[in-house]
Amino acid sequence: MSLEKNREQIDAIDERIVALLNERIGHVLSIGKIKLREGGSIYAPHREKAVFEKICKISQGPVPDGSLKAIYREIMSAAIALEKPVTIAFFGPEATYTHQAAIRKFGASLEYEALKTIGDVFDEVSKGRADYGVVPVENSTEGVVTHTLDMFVDSELKIVAQIVMKIQHCLLGSGERAAIQKIYTHPQPMGQCRLWLQTHMPHAEIIETSSTTRAAELAAKETDAAAIAGALAANHYGLNIMESDIQDNAANATRFLVLGKQSSQATGEDRTSIMVSIDHSIGALHRAIAPFQSLELNMTKIESRPSKRKAWEYFFFIDFDGHHAEAKVQQAIALLERECNSVKVLGSYPKSE
Repeated sequence: MSLEKNREQIDAIDERIVALLNERIGHVLSIGKIKLREGGSIYAPHREKAVFEKICKISQGPVPDGSLKAIYREIMSAAIALEKPVTIAFFGPEATYTHQAAIRKFGASLEYEALKTIGDVFDEVSKGRADYGVVPVENSTEGVVTHTLDMFVDSELKIVAQIVMKIQHCLLGSGERAAIQKIYTHPQPMGQCRLWLQTHMPHAEIIETSSTTRAAELAAKETDAAAIAGALAANHYGLNIMESDIQDNAANATRFLVLGKQSSQATGEDRTSIMVSIDHSIGALHRAIAPFQSLELNMTKIESRPSKRKAWEYFFFIDFDGHHAEAKVQQAIALLERECNSVKVLGSYPKSE
């Protein structure tokens, strides 16, 4: 088939695709009206997961599954934006990794609001000025983000989804790499790139900044400076990527939480997060977590944080497989409530994206 014939076929297919997209979104808008009338949530992680699984299952190539998901992410983003104006609050300036994670989860069609602190994100969603919030909770190299955990103590917000994103740090600059005398970086990326910096840039002065975006902003003003940030920051500030993937650990990833007011429905592959407080006595923690073993629930994480209300009193944050609506999980929570001073379900959400 000739070049022109191929292009004619593509044009005809595009006409059908556009017609089908509009037909699909018409049905989505009808569903949205029903959900709004019944007080439901516009964003539905369980439905999102089902759609991704379905399109990957029925596809016979050559489009890779990852590309299919990216295409459908934007289709769903456009549909949500047409149902009602939706604002996503996120921690940090624009072009940070949290901003990148938020766009990856919700697509480019929604409104995004950058906030200075994690507390501001919780506050904005709690007061209804934002529909959802995105905050970091842990990094595979540097560990837990304690401020995020602490905010759950007094907040009634729920975890409705999670985003696990591979973090690919880049060395960004506007001048020549050989001329770099200083590197701007947030402490977290610096910790994740420490060995690379010592090996490849031992002469450079390391200057800490409040965010990766601020690092890129400062580096853009000086030809002898560079920044450690992501590709999104490079595009935002017109910087060159001098070196990519400079993180010491190739598996470096950050887990982000999506905050909302309603819990997600069960998908069959879910995770539940809870917060418990216990007596400061011998064996109290062992007794508290015993139901996970007896009920064969896989506990994937446990983290302690000072209560800040009484000396040597702690809250324990626990993640485990299962959904809070499942009978076995409800039984576990009931047993926990017998042993603990308090048990708070922070949310159940799909394990994978």
